[in-house]
Amino acid sequence: MRIIISPAKKMVVDTDSFAVDGPPIFLEKTERLKTALQEMSPADLRTLWKCNASIAQLNVERLSVMDLRRRLTPAILSYEGIQYRYMAPRVMETAQLDYLREHLRILSGFYGLLRPFDGVTPYRLEMQAKLPVDGRKDLYGFWGDILARRLASETDLVLNLASKEYGKAVEPHLPKSVRFLTCTFGERKDGKVVEKGTVCKMARGQMVRWLAENNVTDWADVRGFDQLGYRFQPELSTENHNVFLKTDS
Repeated sequence: MRIIISPAKKMVVDTDSFAVDGPPIFLEKTERLKTALQEMSPADLRTLWKCNASIAQLNVERLSVMDLRRRLTPAILSYEGIQYRYMAPRVMETAQLDYLREHLRILSGFYGLLRPFDGVTPYRLEMQAKLPVDGRKDLYGFWGDILARRLASETDLVLNLASKEYGKAVEPHLPKSVRFLTCTFGERKDGKVVEKGTVCKMARGQMVRWLAENNVTDWADVRGFDQLGYRFQPELSTENHNVFLKTDS
């Protein structure tokens, strides 16, 4: 089983907590993206990033001195979004961190596919960014099927805890021999299942922690997730879609 999750926009440098295991898998392609970004003007970068002036300035400065091979942070510690706070890798035990090494993969517009302890540097580049590189109109075209092929070489089950914009960088390209199992964390509203952004991110991070704590490797055991008030709903689920609903407030 491989678990895929999205990155977070906010990133930090932490070269002290854990050592990196090595470089990202697709570093040569990341170098090409870095070059393409460095060739853009600050105004065009801000448009690409869709951010305010202060965030754009920070990332222009980062880009100007970016080194993909030195002063690197393990990917799992570099991202600081809600999902990662609920995952809380800094306080995991060794066995749980080893579980993440084996089973967790982080999707990235800049790095493609990251193992938890691959060394990264702060960047800003979302998967849905309209960045034309190497004759491709956007990052979905740039990465093509290589992320899916890499995952398919490692497993026959992808547990999808990524957002839609990241999941679609993988799902369409997977061979039929690989099962793509998506989890929804929702609430009932007017007879429908509704996902809310913040609590959904919380649940995704909490599920990764729960999977690591329980050393879950079988798809059927994923249904046992019962954290943050969520419970598996068999009547709403299908073979490739697990639905969890909040059962308390």
